[in-house]
Amino acid sequence: MSSRRGVGLSAFQNRSALFTSYASHGASLRSTHVSSLQNQLSVFQSLLHNFALQHGDTIKSDPTFRAEFARMCNAIGVDPLAGSNVKGKSGGKAGGKGSWWAQMLGGDVNDFYFELAVRVVELCRKTRGENGGLIGVEECKERVKKGKGIGGGMDVSDDDILRAVKSLGPLGSGFSVITVGSRQMIRSIPKELNTDQSTVLEAIQVLGYITCSMLEDNLRWEHARAETVIQDLLADSLVWVDEQCPEREYWSPVAMGSDDL
Repeated sequence: MSSRRGVGLSAFQNRSALFTSYASHGASLRSTHVSSLQNQLSVFQSLLHNFALQHGDTIKSDPTFRAEFARMCNAIGVDPLAGSNVKGKSGGKAGGKGSWWAQMLGGDVNDFYFELAVRVVELCRKTRGENGGLIGVEECKERVKKGKGIGGGMDVSDDDILRAVKSLGPLGSGFSVITVGSRQMIRSIPKELNTDQSTVLEAIQVLGYITCSMLEDNLRWEHARAETVIQDLLADSLVWVDEQCPEREYWSPVAMGSDDL
């Protein structure tokens, strides 16, 4: 018979007590860490609040400074436009807190983004027949600054335009920002570009225009594929056709518009 003794009940109890002690210590460390982070965040938000009040006029008037300030807010998880898409509820008159902009700097900055969003919508709708509902962020910014066809100009940056479009998202407006090639575009129609369409638009950005034979030679596409993509883009007014050439050339009104700025 083996003379080896089995593990007693006290060993299991000691191990259970040890696990309980580790778990308790770990929970204590997590609680202390969370409390420390909360205190640091509270201090930082207080400093950010004071900074916003001290430089409020500059934030309102200087688009570059406003963009950098907004990026600093985003770095700590503060969304300056949070809640700003419900103007009636968050204006403070009904007891709501309103957006972060309104709380920090007053309603005029909040109203600035409302007005800018309205102008972006008006511009997109006005030019939809020209560009098929796809306009470059840079072109949109320049037209808003000039006030072309939509009233007086506004001094804005690309970041302001992007934030204005983002504020339209909760409204289900169909407005979004997409990237085609190296450019950011505002899409004002609820329609996705497929891979072939994006490829053709990117090629037009680089080459200025395309033809069916160019797509066939460079992308190794069948004629039917190239013709189908072009006709789809043409039907949506995303490209224009020049029939005065030996072979039809297709140009993008978006690229042409950016060259005129």
